[in-house]
Amino acid sequence: MLTSKQRAVLKSIAANEDTILQVGKNGIIDTLVSQVNDALKARELIKMKVLDNSMLSAQEAAFELAEKTKSEVVHVIGSKFVLFKRNPQDPKIDLKTK
Repeated sequence: MLTSKQRAVLKSIAANEDTILQVGKNGIIDTLVSQVNDALKARELIKMKVLDNSMLSAQEAAFELAEKTKSEVVHVIGSKFVLFKRNPQDPKIDLKTK
C-alpha cells in the first residue's frame, strides 16, 4: 500500500513519462493484461490511456488492471491513469521519503 508521500513522488515521476499502452474498444483482454505485466516488470511505473471508443472509464480500467496485475493505482486524471508495481528483483524507483 502506497503512502500519500510515495504517491506524490510517483505522480511527479509519471508527469514526465509518455503514455505507453491504451485501453480500446476491446476493453481489458488477456493480451493487454500481459503487456501491462511486462511493462510494469520493466519500468515499475506506467502511464496508460483509455480511448474514447472504450466502454470503460479511466477509473474502471485502472482498478480492473491493478487487480489483474497486482499493481497499485497511483492516480487517475481524465482519460489517463498511472499504475505502479515494485519489481522485487530489480527495483527501478526509490520510494524512500524523507
